[in-house]
Amino acid sequence: MTDVYEHCPGFECERFSLRLIRADDCSDLLKVYSDERAVPLFNSDNCNGDDFHYTTAERMKQAIDFWKFSYDNRYFVRWTITDKENNEAIGTIELFHRDSDDFFDNCGVLRLDLRSDYETNCCITEILSLFIVPASKLFYCDKIATKAVPQATERISALNGLGFVPCTHKLVGHDGTEYGDYYILMN
Repeated sequence: MTDVYEHCPGFECERFSLRLIRADDCSDLLKVYSDERAVPLFNSDNCNGDDFHYTTAERMKQAIDFWKFSYDNRYFVRWTITDKENNEAIGTIELFHRDSDDFFDNCGVLRLDLRSDYETNCCITEILSLFIVPASKLFYCDKIATKAVPQATERISALNGLGFVPCTHKLVGHDGTEYGDYYILMN
């Protein structure tokens, strides 16, 4: 399997495509990260206080620059999700391999940020379906974990349909903070 940090693969289905984030995604992604109905569903656990609520192009550009820096330094990969019908970026998906002393050791942690009008069971299922099988191989992990807060009913329904199960374990952050509301898919 190719090293994801040497050559980042893209993924595609009938409606959506995923590719490595680019600077020219800024204006579309600003619509995602300024969407006040979407932001509460994002996973900002262990992100040093960043809540991913960006309301200016400059702040969005800074985030994209950080995501590109993180890819270049092999911390995580963030893909842009594009709706092929209108060629508009409607969210991002991030994944990284996590080694730890808790249950989430040898785990791929997945973050899915979608504009609120795409936060539907159908869209989430379609996006994750093209991603979860290769993800475990790309990131050498025996499980994938993703967060879904209780109010994310469409997301939870999609996760359940894809075989994710609620996890009773807490993810322990770098500062000892415990985070919950995770769903796990064992490989």
